[in-house]
Amino acid sequence: QVQLVESGGGLVQPGGSLRLSCAASGSIFSINAMGWYRQAPEKQRELVAMIIEGSRTNYADSVKGRFTISRDNAKNTVYLQMNSLKPEDTAVYYCNAVINPSTRSPSYNYWGQGTQVTVSS
Repeated sequence: QVQLVESGGGLVQPGGSLRLSCAASGSIFSINAMGWYRQAPEKQRELVAMIIEGSRTNYADSVKGRFTISRDNAKNTVYLQMNSLKPEDTAVYYCNAVINPSTRSPSYNYWGQGTQVTVSS
């Protein structure tokens, strides 16, 4: 089974920085996409940043210029460097990956447990 393990969440003051990590483990033939969603209280889950097919990136307009997504293919790990954090960035951040477990299986959408990011004075 594929597992996504997240780390790096926590409490930070406005203007501060955090770096989230998500490592995929288990049966992995290929990773088609990997990145981050977030969900604030009483809000819909939204895309934050994603790396698609190894190089193409997609960012939410609200984080462009502040967040940077990167991926270490050898480690099956994706990172989200979050700078200039704002209170509205407060949310549970979920790692997401589209992974093909084997050549005999279709790709599947996997989710991490979520990590809390709180931006507050």
